[in-house]
Amino acid sequence: MALRIVRLGSPRAPDEGLRIGTVRRPPRGVPKSEFASGNWYDVWYPNLAPSVETMKLGQAAETPAQWAQFIRKYTAEMGEPEAQRSLQLLAALSHSSAFSMGCYCEDEARCHRSVLRELMRQHGAALVRD
Repeated sequence: MALRIVRLGSPRAPDEGLRIGTVRRPPRGVPKSEFASGNWYDVWYPNLAPSVETMKLGQAAETPAQWAQFIRKYTAEMGEPEAQRSLQLLAALSHSSAFSMGCYCEDEARCHRSVLRELMRQHGAALVRD
């Protein structure tokens, strides 16, 4: 049992389990009835997505300094009590359940899911090695 960090919309791993969308908005142009069958997500959980302001900062980042600013801002958001409780819960569940969470971005290195992966590691999550 473990947590896998994934790109939403990508093919599922055989043992992936429940897929959680940690995104601010549902996929555009996809009917809600096709979110799971299209490999987007089974459950939408925007609580772990960057705020709209921070998301825009990350999308506009062109330099390492701008990306570092995004990371600082998103990490600060994830330091809030509600986000901390979510991270703790999911980290604990990763030791007894197989599930995944992710975002749409093609490049994980320039996506909040890279930061989310590290936050989950810091919270003691059992992570699948990719």
